[in-house]
Amino acid sequence: MVVAVVCLKHYFSPMNANFLQTPIAYLKGVGPNRAETLASELGVHTYQDLINLFPNRYLDKTRYYRINQLQRSSADVQIIGKIVHLKTVPQKQGKRLVATFVDDTGQLELVWFRGQKWIQEQLKLNTPYVVFGKTNWFGGAFSMPHPEMELLADHEKSTRIAMQPIYPSTEKLSNRGITNRVIHKLNQQLFLETKGVFRETLSSDLLEELKLISKSEALFNIHFPKSQQLLARAQFRLKFEELFYVQLQLISKNINRKRKIKGFPFDQVGTLFHDFYANHLPFELTSAQKRVIKEIRGDLGSNAQMNRLLQGDVGSGKTIVALMTLLIAIDNDFQGCLMAPTEILAVQHFQGLKALLGKLDISIALLTGSSKKSERKRIHAELENGDLHILIGTHAILEDKVVFKNLGLAIIDEQHRFGVAQRSKLWKKNHNPPHILVMTATPIPRTLAMSLYGDLDISVIDELPPGRKSIKTVHRYDTNRLKVFGFIRNEIKKGHQVYVVYPLIQESQALDYKDLMDGYESIVREFPQPEYQISIVHGQMKSEQKDFEMQRFVKGETQIMVATTVIEVGVNVPNASVMIIESAERFGLSQLHQLRGRVGRGADQSYCILMTSFKLSQDSKTRLETMVRTSDGFEIAEVDLKLRGPGDLMGTQQSGILALKIADIVKDNDILKTARFYAQKILREDPSLALEKNAVLRYSYAQVVKHKTIWNYIS
Repeated sequence: MVVAVVCLKHYFSPMNANFLQTPIAYLKGVGPNRAETLASELGVHTYQDLINLFPNRYLDKTRYYRINQLQRSSADVQIIGKIVHLKTVPQKQGKRLVATFVDDTGQLELVWFRGQKWIQEQLKLNTPYVVFGKTNWFGGAFSMPHPEMELLADHEKSTRIAMQPIYPSTEKLSNRGITNRVIHKLNQQLFLETKGVFRETLSSDLLEELKLISKSEALFNIHFPKSQQLLARAQFRLKFEELFYVQLQLISKNINRKRKIKGFPFDQVGTLFHDFYANHLPFELTSAQKRVIKEIRGDLGSNAQMNRLLQGDVGSGKTIVALMTLLIAIDNDFQGCLMAPTEILAVQHFQGLKALLGKLDISIALLTGSSKKSERKRIHAELENGDLHILIGTHAILEDKVVFKNLGLAIIDEQHRFGVAQRSKLWKKNHNPPHILVMTATPIPRTLAMSLYGDLDISVIDELPPGRKSIKTVHRYDTNRLKVFGFIRNEIKKGHQVYVVYPLIQESQALDYKDLMDGYESIVREFPQPEYQISIVHGQMKSEQKDFEMQRFVKGETQIMVATTVIEVGVNVPNASVMIIESAERFGLSQLHQLRGRVGRGADQSYCILMTSFKLSQDSKTRLETMVRTSDGFEIAEVDLKLRGPGDLMGTQQSGILALKIADIVKDNDILKTARFYAQKILREDPSLALEKNAVLRYSYAQVVKHKTIWNYIS
């Protein structure tokens, strides 16, 4: 019996992780009904969830304002003064209670619209009060509706919180009486039950080196901060911890994958690679391309499977790097494939690689949804007997019928357009998973890449090939349209071609289609046949029609291409020198940057003209100014991340949002870097966290992984 009591005591000790997994219904003041609402509205199921429900913001009650210091900003303020007069004022519906509140610098009105009778009975005239609330400026005077009030004498005696926490809330919570005050009280109850003692989750080395406060202190000061300084220290400690364990999971995953998943060793850089480099390379590689190829060769020569992300801006020369990597695979008697998200892009890759390979004895084929049955049969047979070296294609590559003799390398272009399940199908195309190279032309801010792709090794091509002129970008209002048309005429006279792009936003297809057709008609009026030929491409056309119009433009049979964003990825027309983006304010920054990358592919100077109305939001102005100022994709991606947040940066297929409790990867960029640095340092020295000094980390890491894997963080 004694043993049983001791065991229960241990179970319900806050130092035991199981205690914090106690269902929230057992906390005094909750019960089954409140527990159900807390779970459905805030995801609070256990004591642990409540402890980790961190406030959104804090009301600073450390400062007392004088009435003559008030600003017209509707901020929360705290004032000491007296009520000198009370009156009831009739209004359309019912009446309101108004108190004149003064200090020695001025006066304001305190106003109540509900519960006037009860409030009036409680209030004392000419007695010092502390009032707290939001101020309004109306009719030349300040007022404070429904203030929090406390007699100054009680206020001085009470153990009050200087920084009042404001917790996340919903309409349903408010309707069910679970107010901010209630959540605050529940946390007080939880701290009573735990005596404010929580198991430490970081090693003493980390606490010492980074001068961090303990876990117990941090949790107390995040919920009941006594000062701004203590709150800041608590926030830093908890943000660091959260990001540290995210990074620890990502980096461990990478180390384990390299240890467990053996890649095919590509021992030699052979004849084909050297022949291509010496005799067929159409231009000198940039130092960035050379560096990236060296990094890839290092991966392929090790015994581990390569899993590398190649980031490079539009036109930075990722294709040549992809081809040279494929040649290393073929030199080692393996096959390679390159998978693109759209047929247009797959065709472009196929044509580009075929032209680059020239007379080299390499077999290359294209497989898409449009491939004829006879063509598919031939490709399937040649893949299986090993006669086909390189397969370029779309999702068609993932079909079960597509069987390789010896797939050693899979390259995926624009990875965020493929689902995780689709990508894993490529792994199963061989008895050992092939080496994986993921390419993207959407520069991902390094901070986001660190979190989303922390388990990939990252290579960046951060310079453009020599001879590429940077694209001149200008912002013009609709009133400048005639001048813009004049500029187009001059460019066409020089033999160049022009894109005119209209936005396409799913929810308003009818409106967008109308915009496109209106725009097309006005361009036809300005540029009449037979002197000018115009192509039009939009989402409501059949694939054959789209391809026909695209091909007319590619061959130079039409001078102007009027389109929606279907041309964002995958059209390569070196002769096109002007990109006009209509209603540019309706596009995201990364989309504007991608569209701009459709021009500037030839030797001539290219231009991007952003057309807008005069009505622009502050965010739209920032986007347009950024586009005009810089063509650096990484800088643009950083601005985009700040404007939009991580949630929708990566597009809808795989939103890059990190479901973090307290950290923010945009604002806490520096803490993220620090967390990654220490996670790498610790795992380099002790990959399995087996050393005694890392015992705390080993235990905490096991708890984190048990209750929340990295894939819960990354939706």
